[in-house]
Amino acid sequence: MNISYKWLKDYINTDLTPQQLEGILTQTGLEIGGIEEVESVKGGLRGLVIGEVVTCEKHPNSDHLSKTTVNVGTGDLLPIVCGAPNVAAGQKVVVATVGTTLYSGEEEFVIKRAKIRGEESQGMICAEDEIGLGASHDGIMVLPTDAVVGTPANRYFNVESDYSIEVDLTPNRIDGASHIGVARDLAAYLKQEQDISYTKPSVDAFQVDDHSLEIPVEVKNPEACPRYAGVTLTGIEIKESPEWLQNRLKTIGLHPINNVVDITNYVLFETGQPLHAFDASEITGNKVVVQTLPAGTKFTTLDEVERELHEDDLMICNTEAGMCIGGVFGGIQSGVKETTTSIFLESACFDPVYIRKTARRHGLNTDASFRFERGTDPNGVLYALKRAALLIKEITGAKISSEIVDIYPEPIEDFKVDVSYANIKRLIGKDLGAERIKLILEGLEIKIEQETETGLSLSVPPYRVDVKREADVVEEILRIYGYNNVEIPSKVNASLQYSAPHDPVKIRNLMADMLTAQGFNEIWSNSLTKASYYENGQTLNDEHTVKLFNPLSNDLGVMRQTLLYGGLEAIAYNANRQNADLRLYEFGNCYFHNGTDLKADVMKNFREEEHLALFITGDKEKESWLSPQTASSFFQLKSYVENLLAKMGLKSENLNTEGFSNELLAEGVIYSTRNGKKIAEFGIVHPKLKKQFEIDNPVYYADLSMDNIILEQRNNKTLFSELPKYPAVRRDLALLLNKEVQFAQIRDLAFKVEKKLLRSVDLFDVYEGQGIPADKKSYAVSFSLRDDEKTLNDKQIDKIMQKLIFQFDRELDAKLR
Repeated sequence: MNISYKWLKDYINTDLTPQQLEGILTQTGLEIGGIEEVESVKGGLRGLVIGEVVTCEKHPNSDHLSKTTVNVGTGDLLPIVCGAPNVAAGQKVVVATVGTTLYSGEEEFVIKRAKIRGEESQGMICAEDEIGLGASHDGIMVLPTDAVVGTPANRYFNVESDYSIEVDLTPNRIDGASHIGVARDLAAYLKQEQDISYTKPSVDAFQVDDHSLEIPVEVKNPEACPRYAGVTLTGIEIKESPEWLQNRLKTIGLHPINNVVDITNYVLFETGQPLHAFDASEITGNKVVVQTLPAGTKFTTLDEVERELHEDDLMICNTEAGMCIGGVFGGIQSGVKETTTSIFLESACFDPVYIRKTARRHGLNTDASFRFERGTDPNGVLYALKRAALLIKEITGAKISSEIVDIYPEPIEDFKVDVSYANIKRLIGKDLGAERIKLILEGLEIKIEQETETGLSLSVPPYRVDVKREADVVEEILRIYGYNNVEIPSKVNASLQYSAPHDPVKIRNLMADMLTAQGFNEIWSNSLTKASYYENGQTLNDEHTVKLFNPLSNDLGVMRQTLLYGGLEAIAYNANRQNADLRLYEFGNCYFHNGTDLKADVMKNFREEEHLALFITGDKEKESWLSPQTASSFFQLKSYVENLLAKMGLKSENLNTEGFSNELLAEGVIYSTRNGKKIAEFGIVHPKLKKQFEIDNPVYYADLSMDNIILEQRNNKTLFSELPKYPAVRRDLALLLNKEVQFAQIRDLAFKVEKKLLRSVDLFDVYEGQGIPADKKSYAVSFSLRDDEKTLNDKQIDKIMQKLIFQFDRELDAKLR
């Protein structure tokens, strides 16, 4: 949101520069994104001056050029060659002198001393389009005869210079989405050191001129529209807005339309209250009805797009049809036109949830919906309505032709909050004193209902939708007092305590170091993500999504349930920039809604889990003279996962292994503990999901539960053992197996058969093809045997191997090749 520096000073008397305001407002929570000087005419007409054409004669070497001399008040006449057909002696004109920069759209050029067809020219006599004062290029701009020669053009045309200040609003600070809102915060901050306050324009002059146009209102959906007010004005003349109003809107980046629409926009950015003006002649039945319409109803908005309404879209209607999507966008038929002579002016308070859902459904994001989605001030409805009506009356010559209709069946009460001085001191870390605290609260318009020795009972106005708890009030006090004013102590006091050997931070760092050493790069994804990722999902679905009440956009509407989507976004971003060979990891929290009753214990409705995600894609090794090109594979990912788990004391042979597939992973493996806690799942990302992100290469993904790993790691003890004195013996078997048999089954069965001497089981070759039946595969498996008390002999080894072969045949139908 942009605000105007000069406009802001209408509400607070201060000599602070825009740069000084930047520091103060940022400190108070209204972060300034940038400051830009804005002029009503680009370039500010610098270097242009009022001149008089003294002589004008035909150019000796051209049929369409004129040779002139011009007095610009310096005492010397400037020779200027001019191509305009209407140039003549005695005219008062606008002259661009040598060195002046002129602008044409985004292009610019500098006036230089030149010779044109052999005649010297020391300037330029300008047309209105050449200096940004109009669109005409029929000839030079001829001024009235009373124009004073030598007057700078910017003074003659009253060129206004201002500063546009960009305020980066956070979702909770919609109270600052107006010039008055910014002035209120600024005054609260300055009030600590000086006697200053902000002022709002008075609306005491509001009065009804006649009752010639009474339009009743009916609100059929008070839940969606807690308050609705309106008034009519007649005798309106639609034309351009006065220059001061146009300049104000241009400074904040708005394009002036006409006087009535410009006033509604002006009051919106002045007060934060959206307004809408309806052409009264389009209100069929002479009645306004606030209601929803049947699903599928067609409605054409101001942008000339025909939209299909949802059954929950709140509409402002006449007795026959919809006129406006309430709080979001106007209709093409009912808007103010050049022929409009009377209007119905609306000011309302809409339910944020209704507006947010409607705006998202139709892909509309307007200045009005932005504010209604986050919560407007129900008590500011009438002030904004009267303010706009008075401006329309003043600028257009209209008359107020009805009483104000104000439908407000259930007034919204102030929020009641109790705060204690002790908690304020504890949370801020500094004793501000009761008087300063009360001064800040007064500046923020938070009323003190009762004061005791220990604290305050407060009444918070409803426009502060984010201040409902004691901690919220303390935050308000601190931001106005100034975070920078809380001293940082010169020393930190801490009591010595025993550090647990299983420190989660150390575990994360150990795993991160291990992955980084293996060529991985760490990524950080936003925990806010798209709701569409979880719509119609089976594994991760919308039911368990944690939704934001006030999302910044559709792309940041919910909390993530998995790290997968953020990683795929990173992979797609890199792949599109010729960086397709990636190994990435991310530690992050995932969030889930349990679907329980929100009215019970709110915290039990949600859970938060920490996960570690691994991603590999592209080539493991590039082709070189030393080695062939090698693509990343599932088994490469599997080795990374198992090495990480082994480092945490979790060996894969001690975990349950289960294959799976879903809409996220086409093929995958789950590792879980003997008591059923999931430790890790990994596999190849499903082709449909990969296509959704426009990724060509296979992507291998692993999700490790950090919560369960840390919990299990605490139960592991690292014991010292001597190196074995006796050698291990290796035996290999080539087994012909059914295709559905997994290596994990072979390994688990082997350790079940021989628990004492079998040390490891490894798969070193898989073969399918010529000589192998279509429904079979060949596994080459190695077995390592060792006795820590003596050397094994052939008889013992053969006996163990025969037992293994027998059980493989019996349990898995495995045959020796």
